[in-house]
Amino acid sequence: MDDLRKGGDLEEVEIDLRDSSDPEEFEQPETLWKAGRFHDQEEKSIHSSSLVDISDTKPLLDVRDPRGMNDCLKVTFEDVIAEPVSVRSGDRVWIWSHALFEVCRIWVYRIITVLLAIPMSILSGILFAVLSCIHIWMISPCMKCILIGTRWLQNLWSVVLDVIARPLLTSAGRCCGGFSVHLAKE
Repeated sequence: MDDLRKGGDLEEVEIDLRDSSDPEEFEQPETLWKAGRFHDQEEKSIHSSSLVDISDTKPLLDVRDPRGMNDCLKVTFEDVIAEPVSVRSGDRVWIWSHALFEVCRIWVYRIITVLLAIPMSILSGILFAVLSCIHIWMISPCMKCILIGTRWLQNLWSVVLDVIARPLLTSAGRCCGGFSVHLAKE
């Protein structure tokens, strides 16, 4: 897919849908489809608006999962359906089931995202906006007020640690620092 975006030449792809048990052999396999060359000029003509060029969302079209949050969902046909050597269906059944699996997976995902992505995006945006507003206008000022009001308690705790805990733990560390452990095989 990246080669398609970069405008790289794609080679001709051949798909053989005949059964391996068919006795006839073709000298030249039939080409069912050929991937064409994608031109950079077509992409530029699509995104010719100046608003799209300065958009923050344009980089999102290429990298949709930059942090790899959904690596567990990279499922292929072979991860779901696998036939052992001892039990095999016909080659045509295998090829067509693979094709139908991929087509169904892609199109059902697209249909579900059309139905759910926009409402979920709106609800998520509202939720994060409300949480941000509460954090910025309520929680942070309250925490600052508490920290300002308890500054004397922070100073008292610092003095207690410096006067009592630090000398006690420093002397315990020096007492235990003289011990050494040697491991020897018997």
